[in-house]
Amino acid sequence: MGFRLPGIHNAKQILQQVLKGAEAKNVPKGYFAVYVGEVQKKRLLVPISYLKNPSFQNLLSQAEEEFGFDHPMGGLTIPCTEEAFIDLTSRSNWP
Repeated sequence: MGFRLPGIHNAKQILQQVLKGAEAKNVPKGYFAVYVGEVQKKRLLVPISYLKNPSFQNLLSQAEEEFGFDHPMGGLTIPCTEEAFIDLTSRSNWP
């Protein structure tokens, strides 16, 4: 018997939409592009393993609420500053 984690399902749905973007072909296997920043967006490559992290899943939910699934830049737009994103992802409990 299997079960689904709602965060993982939403993360997969968001990632599928993002990977359809034009810049997806410029991303190494096992990664996906995100854009972070308040005024000027910076493109960062994120390991797919981050999709398992509850904090990252929370960021994805916030991105979905704020931007929906339309990401014209070709990567997922994360609603936080670059510094906050790097701080969050550099914590030792990430995969």
